[in-house]
Amino acid sequence: MNNPIKRYALIGAGPMGLAMAKVLKELDIPFQGFEMHSDVGGLWDIDGPKSTMYETAHLISSKKMTEFTDFPMEESVAEYPSHKEMKSYFRAFADHYKLRENYRFNAEVLNVVPVGKSGEGWTFTWKDNEGAHSDVFAGVLIANGTLSEPNMPSFPGEFSGELIHSSKYRYPEQFKGKKVLVVGAGNSGCDIAVDAIHHASSCDLSLRRGYYFVPKYVFGKPADTLGGMIKLPMWLKRKVDGMILKWFVGNPQKYGFPKPDYKLYESHPIVNSLVLYHAGHGDIRIRPDVEVMSGKSVTFKDGSQAEYDMILAATGYKLHYPFIDQELLNWTGDAPHLFLNAFHPSRDDLFVLGMVEASGLGWQGRHEQAEMVGRYIKGLEAGSATAMELQATKSRNFERATGGVDYLKLPRMAYYVDKATYRKSVNDWIGRLKGNQA
Repeated sequence: MNNPIKRYALIGAGPMGLAMAKVLKELDIPFQGFEMHSDVGGLWDIDGPKSTMYETAHLISSKKMTEFTDFPMEESVAEYPSHKEMKSYFRAFADHYKLRENYRFNAEVLNVVPVGKSGEGWTFTWKDNEGAHSDVFAGVLIANGTLSEPNMPSFPGEFSGELIHSSKYRYPEQFKGKKVLVVGAGNSGCDIAVDAIHHASSCDLSLRRGYYFVPKYVFGKPADTLGGMIKLPMWLKRKVDGMILKWFVGNPQKYGFPKPDYKLYESHPIVNSLVLYHAGHGDIRIRPDVEVMSGKSVTFKDGSQAEYDMILAATGYKLHYPFIDQELLNWTGDAPHLFLNAFHPSRDDLFVLGMVEASGLGWQGRHEQAEMVGRYIKGLEAGSATAMELQATKSRNFERATGGVDYLKLPRMAYYVDKATYRKSVNDWIGRLKGNQA
């Protein structure tokens, strides 16, 4: 075994952790991986202890825009793969690159503490079936995902029916014969509401704001494969894409959805046509935000009332790194403030992987983030000029790579970036770091 002080600890064997593990192996950077579950796949394995997957879940992006470039999905995989297909894909990825041999499975990370200043190592504590263990590593790479800690709101009043977060939803049969209210109309909320329509006795959908809806198919092709073919400035892209949405989606307000009070792309759009279809057919009622609950009755902001047996809160997730002090992550507001969403401004032995969201970023965009981090680590070891420049850049004041887009001030948007701006910056650094390492 390698000298522990030269090894890095990698937390997580979901898709982001696997991408980082692949890069580390390719660059001959010693590491030890830790995964809470018994196998790879992260949240895409519905049986995982932290999975928030549900039986009918599919990707909202097409496989061609989501897959790793050097490990394409099989032709037999659907254009919008199910969670089962994604689980198989990530396990095949781990097999192909022989990544399992670098992981400890059924290993829950308990505590991560720096020995001292940057470069002096980290004390790393975890537990498995044999008890608690501790070791010292040169650095820590955190890739434990962003969608496992429920963001459960505190509703005013008391509800005497069944109240659950979407993270506890697994099968449509949970709705059988019930009057259901889904609170929150993100992508999962709309998916789950469509499930409820077919199994519940009734289904309402409560929203506090309007959304832009994107169809999965445009001109017979996955919608996300058409974007970006021609590079447009954001003001023009909004006009063109807004026109396309009017053609293919129409006006959601006529079904009762509130009008968005923000510009297109300032929040994640909803990739779901079925919820509009069912709203147009009267299968689902659109409700405003909840005012108060009493017994099984819910009063909404417009004064209307209805009774429900079940309320499902599709209210998203919070970033959650329970094994490390928030101050060590340079936490600001709702998320760590890191250069290119990965680099700590003052430490060169602590990295966060996968804390990045953008429309169309896909797994390849995240693989690029992993390669940038890996090449930076390698560059520091070699004392390369580009690594020193990156070190200086990340230590100065920096802004998130938003491309000038004014994203909504919401927890789920706190680490959102503009795909083109982000990938350009990441790939510029990769190219320069590779040049130094050639």
